[in-house]
Amino acid sequence: MHYGLGIDAGGTYTDAVILRGSDGAIVDAKKSFTTYPDIQQGIKNVLDSLNQKYLRDVNLVSVSTTLSTNALLENTGRPVGLILVGEQATDKEYPAESIVFVSGGHDTNGEEEYPLDIEAVRDYVETSKSWVSAYAVSAYFGNRNPEHELAVKSIIHSITDLPVVCGHELSQELGVYERAVTAALNAQLIPITYQFVNGVVSDIKRRGINARLLMLKCDGSVYNIEDALEKPIETIFSGPAASILGASYLAKLDTCAVIDVGGTSTDVSAIKNGIPQISSEGCMVGGWKTRVKAMKMETSALGGDSHVWVKDKKLYIGPRRVIPLCVGAVMYPDFLNRLKSAKMVLRKDTSENYQQTKFVFRTEYEAGGLREKEKEILKLVGNEPVSVTEITDMTDARELMLTNKTLDSLINKRLIQSIGFTPTDALHVLGEYEQWNKEASEIGAFYLSKYANMGKYEFCRHVKDLFAKNMAHNLMSFLIPIISNSAIDEVLSGNYPVRFKTDIPVVLLGGPVSAYVNELKSLIDSDVHVPEFASVGNAVGALVGKSVKRVEILIKPASLLNPDNDFLVFSSEGRKRFETYSDAVDYAIKMGNSLVLDYEKRCGIIKEDTIVNVSTQTMSPENWSHPPLETRITVVGVGDPLMAIRGIYNNNNS
Repeated sequence: MHYGLGIDAGGTYTDAVILRGSDGAIVDAKKSFTTYPDIQQGIKNVLDSLNQKYLRDVNLVSVSTTLSTNALLENTGRPVGLILVGEQATDKEYPAESIVFVSGGHDTNGEEEYPLDIEAVRDYVETSKSWVSAYAVSAYFGNRNPEHELAVKSIIHSITDLPVVCGHELSQELGVYERAVTAALNAQLIPITYQFVNGVVSDIKRRGINARLLMLKCDGSVYNIEDALEKPIETIFSGPAASILGASYLAKLDTCAVIDVGGTSTDVSAIKNGIPQISSEGCMVGGWKTRVKAMKMETSALGGDSHVWVKDKKLYIGPRRVIPLCVGAVMYPDFLNRLKSAKMVLRKDTSENYQQTKFVFRTEYEAGGLREKEKEILKLVGNEPVSVTEITDMTDARELMLTNKTLDSLINKRLIQSIGFTPTDALHVLGEYEQWNKEASEIGAFYLSKYANMGKYEFCRHVKDLFAKNMAHNLMSFLIPIISNSAIDEVLSGNYPVRFKTDIPVVLLGGPVSAYVNELKSLIDSDVHVPEFASVGNAVGALVGKSVKRVEILIKPASLLNPDNDFLVFSSEGRKRFETYSDAVDYAIKMGNSLVLDYEKRCGIIKEDTIVNVSTQTMSPENWSHPPLETRITVVGVGDPLMAIRGIYNNNNS
């Protein structure tokens, strides 16, 4: 018998499910903590906990992750050097530690406009190679002719073996700024994605499992795991993509909205008639507009492990993720005593970091290029949790603001990890979720409730209410995008004799989501579902994605002075020239088919099981008697990896 293994690595948990190939039934599911910086240990832990009898017969492995999304949301991506060639926006921000502008670039037909400044590129790489983790390259009209981007890539590789990402490899669409942003974000994620992918591949091989390895993309399709190393930007929001597919599969609903509550974020998406909604424009991530096609979603940096803190009697949740107090007390035997003896913080000094319930400990990430204050603080933090009040007591009290900024920097660099009060702790206090140490949660609630002028249980109910309202707000903002955020909040406030109603079911995924069902129903009139295996829905979703490859090709006459001869073909493979229009079209279709079938083959789908559709759109002025002024050919191939393993099972038994 054959099985599929789905793995989802989130900011807090790594989940795994085993699905039987013959009927698609889930035969085992487990959760384990995601481990930092050694992601592989968390993967090993969750796979060790699965039924090894089933695991041995796995022949398809598909994975998804929110690690990429979280890195961009929390601004913890790796440092990148961005090389911009030709005419670029100099008055805008870019997601890169360092940027250099060099001359070069092409025109709309892919003809060289200015020569590439090779020496400027070489000088920049020589001075930056010691501290960046990857390079991103984006050239003016590089999507029409990538030769300058490829030349820069070659120069970089002649100097260093660091990864290089080119804008044309990621998008063929216009938008020079967005393409540069996409390339820079992609470069940030290469080290993170490599670590995750390498962790999965190493563990699977170590176990002697001979399986096809796939990864879910943010549009809900899957691709070969080696391709994920080259284009990790397509894995951003693969976690939310997995959630909508998993929710639909588990709830047996072809049409529904999904609220996926993770440790770091809450994601809302929807599926209609079995087809996820895809954004017609590039997705937004961490405030950056990209050229990556992804499922439509509403993402909030508010999860079950978001930090709950109080300032000026007001309660805040997030945006940072911390380890809940209840979990910290299980991880560290002496933590409960440290929490009980935590020094009180003056109300006027409270901030997100400076809380009586906030602790930090040293991670295993290597420190490099630190400022003096960062070195000083890092020396005070060991492998056991230390309260932020202890740290400030050991530093100059007059530098409290500087200490806060330094802690922020060390957290962003992942050199220290935080423990604090979270919505998960609030549920422990209320008795609605009791997986970890309840006493630690109660102590934390007692401390913070005093700063908010509330009782312990009142404080926790307030946390829960705020969290449920955020879920409801995100759902309504996603379903009714024309309504302003302030108007949504007004309706959810309960001050008016009206409330929202949904005409489609709402499926909840995540750990303790069942605790929020009644609150959500009180805010919105909805048919709310919490299916079995809701806590591992993303791992299920990773397995049920289709292998979809979309190739877009543009054909234009090289000159309007001679529109009947000499045509240019633009694609991810570069620019090609043909004498006749028919030759250009034939080449485009053949190339598109070849790219699609090669992609499907890498996903384990044979040619006979791949559905290929070719569509053509043309544009010409009125009364135009020549070949089209513009032709867009789209070749789409679709395969089903899950059906492939069922086919293997059925063939073996026929």
